[in-house]
Amino acid sequence: MNYRGREITKDIFYAALKAVDPYASVQHHIPHILSTYQNGRFNNLFLVSFGKAAFLMAKAISDQAPQLVTHGIVITKYGHLLAENLHANIDLYEAGHPIPDENGLIATKKAISMLKVADEKTLVLCLISGGGSALLSAPKDMISLDDKQKATELLLKAGASINELNTVRKHISEIKGGRIAEYAYPARIISLILSDVIGDQLDVIASGPTTPDSTTYRMALDVVEKYQLAEKLPKMVLEVLKKGVEGVFPDTPKEGNHIFEGVENIIIGSNRKAALAATEKAKELGFDATIISTEIQGEAIDVACWLARNAIEAKQLLKEKDGKKICLISGGETTVTVKGNGKGGRNTELALAFALEVAGKKDIVLLSAGTDGTDGPTDSAGAIVTGETIERAPSLKLDPRAYLVNNDSYTFFSKTGELLITGPTGTNVMDLQIILIG
Repeated sequence: MNYRGREITKDIFYAALKAVDPYASVQHHIPHILSTYQNGRFNNLFLVSFGKAAFLMAKAISDQAPQLVTHGIVITKYGHLLAENLHANIDLYEAGHPIPDENGLIATKKAISMLKVADEKTLVLCLISGGGSALLSAPKDMISLDDKQKATELLLKAGASINELNTVRKHISEIKGGRIAEYAYPARIISLILSDVIGDQLDVIASGPTTPDSTTYRMALDVVEKYQLAEKLPKMVLEVLKKGVEGVFPDTPKEGNHIFEGVENIIIGSNRKAALAATEKAKELGFDATIISTEIQGEAIDVACWLARNAIEAKQLLKEKDGKKICLISGGETTVTVKGNGKGGRNTELALAFALEVAGKKDIVLLSAGTDGTDGPTDSAGAIVTGETIERAPSLKLDPRAYLVNNDSYTFFSKTGELLITGPTGTNVMDLQIILIG
């Protein structure tokens, strides 16, 4: 099932991506946007679209209701703009991810200026997708962009989860954690959200700029202390968090704040939606398909071992299923605590660890990939491995365990030819793992 199995995993993966296409997902909600605008007798519609899917989400509005947008701003990752222009009143920006940069700061400040002039006759349409936390970036005045970049990089390398990372981000930012709602008040807000976090927690996705924040300065400082980063963090970042705990700075807006009375947050796509589509495609292809989890998290290596155990157990059960092929599907987002100096992402690291666990076992194929088409700081979405991957390594003069220890999984798979290169997909709902057995 080697070559054919690899191609089947890709077919299933692309079916999952289609189910969370950002253009179609936004298009489905345009009648609601139009009726809200007309029934509310609004005079202006301001559009703010940010994240890895920002361009296609905004394009749906631009194509279907171009006359509606008074002014709009799109902020997305470099390489994710698919055309030069949208509607004449929508400005396009590309910026840094996962580390914020100057372009993101410039674009975010323009978005804030636009939101500040919103009034009760303004409808603000926020199109939010994964990656928004880095791309919509406006650190507090005391904190430089360089300070924020260093803090973000430290937390990423320490293996902080997206919830932990965003807890800190919200408390060193002028726009995250409900601040868009604060700037735009008393405007009406509709947020269409493509979720890239486990459980679709509104205040975690893109750091929750249009929803009440459940985290505090104390919780942000706890994250710093958990990963023993207090002595490594830039001085002003630590200072802001400590002053926030002391009450010198007001915390992010909480549940019950009047600024959220006119805000409507709608999840339009998620990892589970993608996983369900993958399941249906696998069934069409003759597999007994099961979702084993859409809440995968933790160290990539640990998750790989768990997935491998599931795959091996499923292989042993094949006879009881009358020989029917099995497909196991999972989703979520793992982390990698970087200890080496190699090149890789969470999906290639997971795939390499999985390959080691199933080495020598026939008829097992795994695809692990980011739905955005990018795995960490690489140009791959992830990798596709089999029980034969490790068996072939000696002939290529490769030591897979050494590559794993050095966090160099991308380099390993570039030599074995097992990287999955998709380019930017235009969407982002975390990662998917597709395992075929038999």
